Amino acid sequence: MPLPRLITLAVGLSIVLGLMIWLINSIYRLYFQVSWTSPFLANILILLVIGLLGLLIYAFIYYFNLARQQQTRKKNRKSRFNPKLPEQKAEAAGETLKAVRRQVQQIQDKVAQEALFKRSQQIEESLARGNLHVVVFGTGSAGKTSLVNALIGEIVGSVAATMGTTQIGETYHLPLKGLAREILITDTPGILEAGIAGTEREKLARQLATEADLLLFVIDNDLRQSEYEPLKALAEIGKRSLLVFNKTDLYPDEDLNILLSTLQKRVQNFILSVDIIPIAANPQPLRSRSGEMVKPEPEIAPLIQRLVAVLRSEGEDLIADNILLQSQRLGEEARNLIDQQRRREADKVIERYQWIGAGVIAVTPLPVVDMLATAAVNAQMVMEIGKIYGCELNSDRGKDLAVSLGKTFVSLGVVKGAIELLARALQFQLATYLVGKVIQGITAAYLTRIAGKSFVEYFRQDQDWGDGGITEVVQRQFQLSRKDEFIKSFVKDAIAKVVQPLAEVWEDPEEEEEIEEPLLEMSELPELEKELIRDFSDWEKPRAKYDDW
Repeated sequence: MPLPRLITLAVGLSIVLGLMIWLINSIYRLYFQVSWTSPFLANILILLVIGLLGLLIYAFIYYFNLARQQQTRKKNRKSRFNPKLPEQKAEAAGETLKAVRRQVQQIQDKVAQEALFKRSQQIEESLARGNLHVVVFGTGSAGKTSLVNALIGEIVGSVAATMGTTQIGETYHLPLKGLAREILITDTPGILEAGIAGTEREKLARQLATEADLLLFVIDNDLRQSEYEPLKALAEIGKRSLLVFNKTDLYPDEDLNILLSTLQKRVQNFILSVDIIPIAANPQPLRSRSGEMVKPEPEIAPLIQRLVAVLRSEGEDLIADNILLQSQRLGEEARNLIDQQRRREADKVIERYQWIGAGVIAVTPLPVVDMLATAAVNAQMVMEIGKIYGCELNSDRGKDLAVSLGKTFVSLGVVKGAIELLARALQFQLATYLVGKVIQGITAAYLTRIAGKSFVEYFRQDQDWGDGGITEVVQRQFQLSRKDEFIKSFVKDAIAKVVQPLAEVWEDPEEEEEIEEPLLEMSELPELEKELIRDFSDWEKPRAKYDDW
């Protein structure tokens, strides 16, 4: 037993013995004083005191045993239920992997599909093996390879002062006594290295770090912002980390204590102080009294003790948590690929219908740019976009959504804003007389595009407009469509698809029949759309309808 504990125990026993002697002496004096006047009363008093002391001793023993029984029950309950927790997580990971495979089947890109299938198999194999995987991560030349060498007890990699020594992730078996599972430790390339090659190595290191069951984040000084951010990011995704402060032999004790205190404050929100471990994996040689240079032994005992304690107490959960995290991240990646795929398909539908919308206005000339006329096109467009997102809509639902969006356009002044925006863009590229003739068709195409993008957001949120409702979605899409780069590109396409065909018709009326089909593509319109166009073509008072809104 350490000397300070022996001294504390001796002092405590002395105090207890002194209190017992004082108590006995006090009781004797009380008995002696009472017995002078009434011996019988003195005897009763001493019996009461003895009974009270006995009761106190019994209560102490009873509650002490009760506390021990509760502690034992907690330990038994913990031993019964803790093994089930990783099993539940492993089962959840297995179900997630099944869902991922179903999602991957929807991906059209065969290369991406094969890559995700392969990664799901790797996660499943890791789940079956159950090895504990420790990853050493940090900046270049912080001493990661020296740390691995010291842990393993033999030279397994080159140790140099230059950055970029470890080119790829290198994995070794870590012999730790008292642990049943096999421990694998991976030395990763350093982060924050210069050049394209350094960036690629950092990407690999970050990927390996996210796949670790336990992370050893190695530093050799106070945390820089460029180190703090990846450490915090890994902690936020649930990555268990030990912060290893290497090269402590280079600091005086006073400076080292200040640095450790500073580190504790910096990372107190996501790393426990006990998980900040000072070591010297490769101490600098020292000159002995005889003048010879002596190589000190690595000072990594605190790290080994903490590593064993963490892996022993949390190992099962670390494996299960990591497998679950990897399967969830894989599922998120699959969903992102599917979302990108759906966006591309939806963009093709929007591209087609925006020019059909321009054609609808061209064959149904009205005093104002009428959103109800383009609602015919939008109704069919929303049904096709819904099908891409796995939502089958009937024609009535399609009409309701299209008309609801049209009302929102009018109430927000989007129609007026679009006309003014496109008129300014067109007046620099077209003759004045042409601007007035084509502005309705181009504006209809522009509004149809905004409508299509709004419908995409609606289906991406499982047929929900979100907290801000349809108004916020439309406003956001209108603002995105106002950017100069987009307007220039859109006007260029509009001139090619709408203005030039109409200009040729006005110059040579006999060519109208030849131009009409490529402009309108009426043969491609479904029956529902043709019917709606005919209905709106016969409509006599469009403005009155707006007033009713």
